[in-house]
Amino acid sequence: MSKVTLNTAELRDRINGCWMGKSIGGTLGAPFEGRRAILDVTGYTHPAGEPLPNDDLDLQLVWLRAVQERGPRGISSQVLGEYWLNYIPPHWNEYGISKANQRAGLLPPISGHYRNERWRNSNGAWIRSEIWACLAPGQPDVAARFACEDASVDHGGGEGTIAAVFTAAVQSAAFVEHDRDALLRIGLSKLPPDSRVARSVGIAIDACKAGLTWQEARAKVVADSADLGWFQAPANVAFVVIGWLYGEGDFGKSICTAVNCGDDTDCTGATLGALLGILLGRKALPAEWIEPIGERIVTVAIDRGSLYGIPGDIGALTEAVMAQIPAMRTAFPGDVELSETAPTDLSDVAGLKLDDPKAARDLWSRSPYAVSFDFVHTRVCLDYGRDPEIAAGKPFPIAVTLTNRMPESRHIDLRWHLPEGWTVTPSAVNHVMLDHWPPERRVEVEINADRLEQGVNRGILEVLAEGRPTVGLVPLVFMSAR
Repeated sequence: MSKVTLNTAELRDRINGCWMGKSIGGTLGAPFEGRRAILDVTGYTHPAGEPLPNDDLDLQLVWLRAVQERGPRGISSQVLGEYWLNYIPPHWNEYGISKANQRAGLLPPISGHYRNERWRNSNGAWIRSEIWACLAPGQPDVAARFACEDASVDHGGGEGTIAAVFTAAVQSAAFVEHDRDALLRIGLSKLPPDSRVARSVGIAIDACKAGLTWQEARAKVVADSADLGWFQAPANVAFVVIGWLYGEGDFGKSICTAVNCGDDTDCTGATLGALLGILLGRKALPAEWIEPIGERIVTVAIDRGSLYGIPGDIGALTEAVMAQIPAMRTAFPGDVELSETAPTDLSDVAGLKLDDPKAARDLWSRSPYAVSFDFVHTRVCLDYGRDPEIAAGKPFPIAVTLTNRMPESRHIDLRWHLPEGWTVTPSAVNHVMLDHWPPERRVEVEINADRLEQGVNRGILEVLAEGRPTVGLVPLVFMSAR
């Protein structure tokens, strides 16, 4: 099997470059956020001294804390959702909708999908993908998986989640693959081909190949995305790509071009700055971009009164991330070896097949209305199949998929605990024989509500396995139909 080697000192330099580039690009673009016209930015416009605060970087400090406290295997959309509610105060757009849905009892990814038609396609998730890329350097499928768990909290199954998969995969792969076109192929390989993100990125790539100017490339992206509106992921990710394509390898020219496309300028500048920071490493970042803002991390979107002890500067953040990489590699082994002594050797990077779409297809196929629980012996996935709104007298179909996680067959009882007067058909207690192979069984039932007395209606699906002490409890939440 193919292997590549990353020297840990070089890895540290590239991770430091990632966060420094993130701070640079965010500070460059922040004063122009929301401008819809083509801009003419050539450098910082705020007084020198320190960076501007940016939620793009802030939120990743919360995810770092989650990894520190829970470990890589303890991270899921539900865990990250709980961290949202504790540590992230802003109620902007998808952030607020997600938190409102969670407080009503709706779990991710439903929290990011339900009544979030516009903002599920927006920019709040792909702008915070660096933490997953840095924790899984050279493992784009691992980074994409975590980015999907993260993004689904506030974007459900929307284009915002798809965009996060793209940026995480590209940034992770950039630690071992330095060819721009190869990295774009890797990122696109992780997306549904018919997604709007893939389409917008493709438009930018085709425009560059056709010899159009960056302004003409931008115009094509804007025209194609007009039906989605502004502050949406497909166009803004394409603006990042435009900056990369037309920047000709120059750090400053690249991030300025991305920002000059307008729209969500702090996000486009910061994401491209982070990617270029990975590719170049901290040592190769131009001093004229670092010296005016320094090393400090200035926060705006997290509750520092509760989230104490977070890294206060780029160096501390780099070391905190480096400290978590061994646990990540133990949980998700791969073909990238880290060495304190051996030099970096990427000669066999093509053999890693980083553009293989197989693992990403699982992400594409996830229902935005399905919640999953791991009860050690059995994994339970409950899929509402649609918005979780129930009307009195109208059956609501639900599918429950049971997956055997142990090398034995077992009997499973499903017991439904519902509001008074509600029923389940075909029966209130379902008995299932769960084989070792095939390991999955699907059960389809209908929930019947004879009356609705409140806006949020709660129940529990109890999962009991004979001979096993662990009892699974799956929350059921239905909103009364509008």
